[in-house]
Amino acid sequence: MLVIGERINASNKSVGQALADRDEAFLANLARAQADAGADFIDVNAGVGQDAREDAPALMKWLVEVVQSATDKPLTMDSDDPVVLEAALSTYRGEAVMINSVNADPAKLRAVGPMAAASKALLVALVVGEGGIPGNVDERLAASDLIMNQLTRAGVKEDQVLFDPLVLPASVDTNQGLVTLETIRRIKSRHPSAKTAMGLSNVSFGLPRRGMVNRAFLLMAAAAGLDAAILDPLDAKMMSVVRVADMLTGKDTACRGYIRAHRKGLLVD
Repeated sequence: MLVIGERINASNKSVGQALADRDEAFLANLARAQADAGADFIDVNAGVGQDAREDAPALMKWLVEVVQSATDKPLTMDSDDPVVLEAALSTYRGEAVMINSVNADPAKLRAVGPMAAASKALLVALVVGEGGIPGNVDERLAASDLIMNQLTRAGVKEDQVLFDPLVLPASVDTNQGLVTLETIRRIKSRHPSAKTAMGLSNVSFGLPRRGMVNRAFLLMAAAAGLDAAILDPLDAKMMSVVRVADMLTGKDTACRGYIRAHRKGLLVD
């Protein structure tokens, strides 16, 4: 499973402060720590921090420079603003890159689709329609169809797309976990060349012992066909579950990765 390290996000208080202070050392160390822990991509989200909206592209460019100076891991450019995404991509020097994210909003698709096509970026696509987060599987699939249609017209290949099936808090509706899992299964059937990706932490929002809930849901999602997860790679228990998930879903030939991790003392139960 592809692991996208989520720690460098302006919504995290310490990261937001580091961005405001332009603390290169803090952010570079956080990037290296996630890479060393096994992240395949490093998510980079500058938010707007203490800066005005018009300064957001410049802040994102600065952050991309800091992170790519600290690690050669590919980056995930994370913003809901196409202008910020464009600024990030213009600064990036790596080959593999990911954009997070787009949705079924036609304006967003028109803005971000050509960027993904030109940069050959992987693209996280949230199955959100114009009316907000759909509560059922059929509406999420309809959003996935619209997204894929528009992206392929823009020159994006189907295998560049990672559909995010959406995760709503189980504390609000205990059926939503099942909706997410069924969405993964049906997207994999409907768009077999595409991949699936999701952030885990929303499923446990409002609940105690959130880590336990997140780890259990990761295993269930892996069994449903999840290809990538946005998570905290510094959580050793979560990374252990990722390795177990790969082994139990046939992605770890002869259990080599799992055994190697055991010998290195990386598995935590």
